[in-house]
Amino acid sequence: MDSASHEASAGAAPPADRNYIEVQRSAEFVALRRAHRSFAFPLTVAFISWYFLYVLLSIYAGALMGTKIVGNINVAFVFGVAQFVTTFAIAWWYSRHAAAKLDPAADAIKSRLEGGA
Repeated sequence: MDSASHEASAGAAPPADRNYIEVQRSAEFVALRRAHRSFAFPLTVAFISWYFLYVLLSIYAGALMGTKIVGNINVAFVFGVAQFVTTFAIAWWYSRHAAAKLDPAADAIKSRLEGGA
């Protein structure tokens, strides 16, 4: 039985797994995870709330949603288009956030892990 098999059978994590566990517990990784969560979670909650507002207004406020704004364009149509605009805006904003804050930190962690430093 080689040492890797012996460690695995003894309950110890293989060396590669230990490296990942060490990285996961590092302050840098915790900060990276916090930066991601502090951006993604509030935006997710906000977008889902915005979406359910649209759905609930469509169900319970038909008169409001049917109000014509210009020609045959009503409030419901504007809300529907705004859903798409909001989706693309959030994706664009997240992409910029990730490129500026998340990717450099993740690349630094990855290079240290792969380099063994």
